[in-house]
Amino acid sequence: MKVIASTDRAFKGALRRITSRSNRQSGPVETIARTILKAVERGGDRALIRYTKKFDRVTLKPTQFRISPEQVKEAYYQIRKEEGDALRYAAQRIMAFHERQRTKTWMYQDGGATLGQVVMPLDSVGLYVPGGKAVYPSSVLMSAIPAKVAGVKRVVMCTPMPKGGISPYLLVAADIAGVDEVYRIGGVQAIGAMAYGTKTIAGVDKIIGPGNVYVATAKRLLYGTVGLDMVAGPSELLVIADEAANAAHVAADLLCEAEHDEEAQVFFVTTSDRLAKEVVRQVQEQLKGLKRQKILAKSLARHAVAFVVGSMEEAIDLANQIAPEHLELSVDRPFDYLEKVRHAGALFLGRYTPPAVADYVAGPNHVLPTAGTARFFSSLSIHDYVKSSNIIAYSKEELSKVKDHVARIAQMEGLDAHAKSVESRFS
Repeated sequence: MKVIASTDRAFKGALRRITSRSNRQSGPVETIARTILKAVERGGDRALIRYTKKFDRVTLKPTQFRISPEQVKEAYYQIRKEEGDALRYAAQRIMAFHERQRTKTWMYQDGGATLGQVVMPLDSVGLYVPGGKAVYPSSVLMSAIPAKVAGVKRVVMCTPMPKGGISPYLLVAADIAGVDEVYRIGGVQAIGAMAYGTKTIAGVDKIIGPGNVYVATAKRLLYGTVGLDMVAGPSELLVIADEAANAAHVAADLLCEAEHDEEAQVFFVTTSDRLAKEVVRQVQEQLKGLKRQKILAKSLARHAVAFVVGSMEEAIDLANQIAPEHLELSVDRPFDYLEKVRHAGALFLGRYTPPAVADYVAGPNHVLPTAGTARFFSSLSIHDYVKSSNIIAYSKEELSKVKDHVARIAQMEGLDAHAKSVESRFS
């Protein structure tokens, strides 16, 4: 983990590399994703069988795609009671938070006109849950519970089975969250199946959830064919700490985020050169005892940077330029900086708010914008599972008051049929 001061010659170059990170992928990745999507669109179930055999090394019949209720029930017997209790506790917290995000149909009277919006849930959504290097029952809860709170009637989940089976934790989480259909299909082929539909898997209106580079690319290619939440990239964390911060805690939080995969990106910003060096030492020390040490080592070597800056204002400015997925403020009076932070997927305020608590049980969603897209994307929420239609209802009297304005603007645009559509009601 490199330490770079804002006065160093290498500072601008390091910052430029971080701020120019992007979800755009290389040509070969896009070519492969496009090929698989086209095969699924044309071949349906046959393509799903072929690619599941190729990538997961499992041969399935269409009748075996879907996990049966009996298999879900059996999953409960494969986990410990306290593990099920933890998932149920997390589900309750997630539901309580997202219920506060509910929006309702609204209308108001403006003279003789009634204006407003009707808010309605989507008919169906598809959840993609990764299943390669780690198992994420928490992502099942985070993706499915807001859908059910929003009132989505059909929630579909697809997840790969690289070793021939699906983790019981995923199945239990899906059951707790109210997922209606679970399919043992992963990768680009699962994204294609949910987008286009096959004989066995009916298509959905929107696809939610992160995945590897191929899955992310497939989602991007399907934008417009199906709705999307966001195109998520590798996990990110930026920690801002003052000189009073505990170096061991900061290091533990950086390692927490970096263990997702080799491309995870963690950054540290502080006003204290002493703390920067101590955090680096703590990272090296704590790394030794962790199960995913090899993944962590690669992630840190490729991407991790500790920046030393002259002031907290400079630290906040740096964070706004990076626009991280997770931003932790391990400082005195963190709420003083709340309105100065412009771009972050989620904020973790204070000495005792490690990102891991929000990954699982705090309640706010952990599906967040990455790669700088926090500049214009928000965290996953109930709003991703509803849509609104505008309501406009005019009386004859109210229309007569505005018809001349309509005609004039229509004439400006050279659209005389627009003008006549209003005028015809009074001729």
